[in-house]
Amino acid sequence: MNLSSLTKNQKIMIGAGIGVVVLLVLSLVVFGGGGEEDEPEAAPRSTTTTTEATTTTTEPPVAPLTGVPTADEARRNRPALIVKVDNTQRAMGVHEGLEKADVVFVEQVEQGVTRLAAVFQSEDETVGPVRSARTTDIGIAANLNNPMFAYSGANGGVLRMVREGPMIDVGIDNGASTHVYTQNQRGSGLLRFFLPTEQMYAETRAGDGGTPPAFFAFRKEGETVTGEDATGVQVGYGGNAATVVRYEWDGSGFARTQFGVPHVMADSGERIKPANVIVQFVDYRSSGFIDSTGAASPEAVLEGQGDAWIFTDGKLVRGRWSRPGRGDVTQYVDAGGQPIALSPGRTWIELAPGAGSATVL
Repeated sequence: MNLSSLTKNQKIMIGAGIGVVVLLVLSLVVFGGGGEEDEPEAAPRSTTTTTEATTTTTEPPVAPLTGVPTADEARRNRPALIVKVDNTQRAMGVHEGLEKADVVFVEQVEQGVTRLAAVFQSEDETVGPVRSARTTDIGIAANLNNPMFAYSGANGGVLRMVREGPMIDVGIDNGASTHVYTQNQRGSGLLRFFLPTEQMYAETRAGDGGTPPAFFAFRKEGETVTGEDATGVQVGYGGNAATVVRYEWDGSGFARTQFGVPHVMADSGERIKPANVIVQFVDYRSSGFIDSTGAASPEAVLEGQGDAWIFTDGKLVRGRWSRPGRGDVTQYVDAGGQPIALSPGRTWIELAPGAGSATVL
């Protein structure tokens, strides 16, 4: 190229270009060209935020006395219904409906005989044979927030206590309830009355009674119980007509035996097999009343505290029961004072007459 032939402006542009090239070469010499000893350049920070999806799990509403999911809100919130049921050897042959009770209290009456206070709330069934009230029933009812109480009569003193007590009287002698009771052909005489719980609930006025408290703590799915391995338990009630009952774990529940025979319902053929059994050791004192034969009627002391054996999921947890006063709900706690969690399902509570009345199998 003949530089002399270029214009002044062209010479200026060529000079500027040569200057840029020189500067680039010098920068490579001074700052290096990315050789092996150079530190790697930091990767640019990502501006994308990754958020892990979270799932909120809402526990389904459960029945207060069983811990079993119950979708029917009206049933879940209705009051408890206690039905007194005869539990003599003869009555056992005509038992109906007990397999559907949420909770059953076994209480000693005269001469070592027992009666059942069957508590219904989450399900309905015809149950019986219905029998008379005892003073122990008042202490049981006070646990359940003004429940309905169904029975087939009582002596005058007990009747007054029931009608003044912490329950709604729907006994057979209450004219508003009499027509609900039926007479079953399986029973006769004192064992003739049976009660369809669904009809009794239908007769209840709005606002009568209150929803029972969450009487027990229940384990959630996947939670296990820590306790002694236990095949079951035997409980004896003293007296001339001593009652002996056994519960034996079969992998899904505690199968009940009484008077040496399986405890089976006359109508359904279903065996009593609760998910949980509580042996609540209590004292019995005189109620101040006698039965129709002149035998003294005992009353379970249900306030205070004492030992309790909780059988659940094939285990035994030795704990304590505590109830400071009649207006309080009974608590069942372990050695550390924590509530003992049961398996969701039905529970039978044996109000055992003191230490030595029960044996672990």
